[in-house]
Amino acid sequence: MFEDERVELLYGTIVTMSPHGPDHDEAVNTLQERLSRALGDRARVRVQSAFAASDRSEPEPDIAVVPPRSYRDAHPDTAWLIVEVARSSLAKDRDLKARLYAASGVEEYWVVDLVHDAVRVHRSPGDDGYEQTSTRRRGEALSMARFADVEVPVDDVLG
Repeated sequence: MFEDERVELLYGTIVTMSPHGPDHDEAVNTLQERLSRALGDRARVRVQSAFAASDRSEPEPDIAVVPPRSYRDAHPDTAWLIVEVARSSLAKDRDLKARLYAASGVEEYWVVDLVHDAVRVHRSPGDDGYEQTSTRRRGEALSMARFADVEVPVDDVLG
């Protein structure tokens, strides 16, 4: 039924995914390269792959940093970092997905905001969302809470 459509399951509803522009794809590719190189075998960096957030939600985040093991038999249900790159999906990624990822226990969630040229960092997940949020802008760096030695310049991500 959805053979030619890009969809994901959010809170029991099938939702169409926004199309990607070249700036979106470049941000995803840059993050994947930088994070994979910096993390080595300490974690797996999955790109646009399913994440088992709950029984009723299986989003496909742009980037998921997950424990380093095989996911041949099941999608990961634990993530140390999830990243969504957003332009037309900004409201959904900033609100709906932030609540979903926090309730799923995702330690850290970044929204690369291509509209406002910034990255919103969410930490300390709870049932109602993330307790800590901050914004990183050009000239600053992104670092992961779990792997403090991993830094990615915001300028590299935004291009």
